[in-house]
Amino acid sequence: MAKDIKKKVSRRDIIELAVIVTIFAVIYFTGSQAEVFGRVQQVVLKTGVMNVGELDEDAKLQADYNMKLVDTEGNILDLQSLKGKTIFMNYWATWCAPCVAEMPSIDGLYEKMGEDPNIVFLMISEDRKMSTARGWVKRKGFSFPIYKLAGPIADVYETGVVPTTFVISPEGKIVVAKTGMANYDSRRFVKLMKKLSAKAST
Repeated sequence: MAKDIKKKVSRRDIIELAVIVTIFAVIYFTGSQAEVFGRVQQVVLKTGVMNVGELDEDAKLQADYNMKLVDTEGNILDLQSLKGKTIFMNYWATWCAPCVAEMPSIDGLYEKMGEDPNIVFLMISEDRKMSTARGWVKRKGFSFPIYKLAGPIADVYETGVVPTTFVISPEGKIVVAKTGMANYDSRRFVKLMKKLSAKAST
């Protein structure tokens, strides 16, 4: 019986196994897990089953503007200065596969809405170093601005989960609070953002 098993394990089988092991070793030791699994999860997002559908029109949760961020140039941004605008706030990290998966959709949304003076995008990196986040975004060709916390996170935004996305209305209400990945570059979500922008301009 043992001889039969040995005969069935060919040299080709050994080579194929070695290739698979090598691929997984490269992924592991180069820190590419987030990239690989993120691409797999992008397939799920493209199905549309994880689109963000609607705003919480009766939102009671108040946004907290007592928070400061720092951009890639070292400039401090005080959220107090953003009152009256629609804020798209996303907490993410380069090591987070679901973050990697949803980034193309966020960049697509930014391409459509980023020029709107009533909308602000705050992509807040959880990476230890800003240089890591900056380099990754540049390599991917994304155009949205990135930030890091320049002080403690406000309690209302503390979920312990990345990615997490909040949309704050011009009235200062949290009308979207989404933990986990989602597709934000959908016609419906773009329409919702335009609706909020119109409120800010009136």
